[in-house]
Amino acid sequence: MDSPLSPLSYQPYLDQLIAFGSAESRKEDLLAAKAEYFRLTGEVFEDDKLFELRMASFLDFYLYDRVSTLTGKTPAVEFYEQRLANTPPEEANAFRSFTETVHGLFEVRKLAKGLVRLRELYSGKDFDVTERRHIAGLEAGDILEARLIPFGGHLLFSSAFCYHPRVALKSIKAEVKRRKKKEPQRTPNELVWECARRALNMDRYRQLSVEKIYDFEQKVL
Repeated sequence: MDSPLSPLSYQPYLDQLIAFGSAESRKEDLLAAKAEYFRLTGEVFEDDKLFELRMASFLDFYLYDRVSTLTGKTPAVEFYEQRLANTPPEEANAFRSFTETVHGLFEVRKLAKGLVRLRELYSGKDFDVTERRHIAGLEAGDILEARLIPFGGHLLFSSAFCYHPRVALKSIKAEVKRRKKKEPQRTPNELVWECARRALNMDRYRQLSVEKIYDFEQKVL
């Protein structure tokens, strides 16, 4: 049975969060966040094929992950706390969803009607994502960076994705294993961001093999 937040669309609530996060008073913080995101994942330009997806990923990073130097909180947490004080609990719960997102590198394990089962590569945890649309080209065994938003008793995809070639899965898994054993202080997001840089390089340096671009013994460009 669906929760009172169904039908399954967080978009009206997200639109309010975006308006809050992009207010004129936050413009400098927003620009600083964009510069930080480009440092982490590689700078994109309007003629890049990945431009729109990367800007969607940046917006996710800014709203859900980046702790503001002004407030010590993410915009999502700020807005939830504001709504918690000023709106009915059931509406405030919708905004709480944006403080509980799951972001990572995932392997597609299963595709079924209305459902995508993913395995997060760092934790090994499986997630069942409700997806009523057909995602063109997505198949079991694919690897992607995605963000999952809990909403109305379901997990839903955000609009931001970064796809990685299947042949890179083995090297990414090996790098996860190496970091967990030898560099446990490093966060899962560091690998997400590095892989995003490598995906950008794959689009720009077509003369290089996928294996070379996803060779983690080589420094990313």
